[in-house]
Amino acid sequence: MSSRVHGGADALGAPRVDFSTNSNACGPCPQALAAVQAADATLYPDPLYTALRQRLAAFHRVTPERVLLAGSASEFIFRITAWVKGQGAHQAPRTVCLPRHAYGDYAQAAQAWGLQSTAQPDAADLVWACEPSSPLGQAHTTWPAWLHRTADGALHTSPAAPEPLCNTVVLDSAYAPLRLGGTPSLSDAQRTKVWQLFSPNKALGLTGVRAAYAIAPADAQQAAAQLDALAPSWVLGAHGVALLMAWTQADTQAWLHSSLPTLRDWKARQIGMLQTLGWTCLPSEANFFCAQPPQPLDLSAWRADHGIKLRDCASFGLPGWVRLGVLAPQAQEALGNALSAQVFPKSAQYGL
Repeated sequence: MSSRVHGGADALGAPRVDFSTNSNACGPCPQALAAVQAADATLYPDPLYTALRQRLAAFHRVTPERVLLAGSASEFIFRITAWVKGQGAHQAPRTVCLPRHAYGDYAQAAQAWGLQSTAQPDAADLVWACEPSSPLGQAHTTWPAWLHRTADGALHTSPAAPEPLCNTVVLDSAYAPLRLGGTPSLSDAQRTKVWQLFSPNKALGLTGVRAAYAIAPADAQQAAAQLDALAPSWVLGAHGVALLMAWTQADTQAWLHSSLPTLRDWKARQIGMLQTLGWTCLPSEANFFCAQPPQPLDLSAWRADHGIKLRDCASFGLPGWVRLGVLAPQAQEALGNALSAQVFPKSAQYGL
């Protein structure tokens, strides 16, 4: 049985109020939802996904050969880890560099395929980055030295750095569409040198539809073909195809853009409420953030007693902290009412 920890539904079913996922609380996106509901599940998709690849390629202004489809971000995480492992079959053990606090599937895949961990990105065969990061919603900092940026945004190898390895850098962009502040660490030119992984279901508020894709580096055609060959037939079903097709549409992107100011307002309100109740909230550039209650919180009992789920950050290496997705004011009030019933400092000040 898997020991992985995730937000969302669990053995108790769907929470009444769910702060444990990073889904866009303004969703579901009406255009994407309509497309998924209209998908014809009686037919196989095109096994080559010709139209979808072309649409995604045009959306990102790349060639279709650079587009790889995936059953989910997690599926691609395990697939590219297996591919990196296979590149070193007759060499020294392969290595991986993980963010200090990160989505657990990076480490799960590395462990499953026997990659050894290193804290030095320039010494790793596989480097994982996520920006905004999860769970912190902050910038990624441990980039390989060969991705240093010059004043004009061009790529170069730092004079003080060793010659760049042929390492695989994957930028998990799951939360890039939900960025509420800050700026990306990499320039457009730098992003052409790394693998970019996208899973739009979070931004569209449709996390139950599993679909993702990756954009290969500009000079990685052979690697892209090898990774494509490792995918099972029909890696995406009809509903995943519909979601990704809808993702590329102008009206879908307009809806997403219009949701961001609302999420910013809700986020400020949610942080203010928790701070009034004595919580410590960490800075975040995304539609989620980490917070620490003034006293330990039994999350299992909390879930059972109140029907409210918070994401325990112990699996991220942050025991005693929780990650909260930004939700609408009604959900925030439910959380505030439940917290005010606890014996927490300053709880009476919230007045619920």
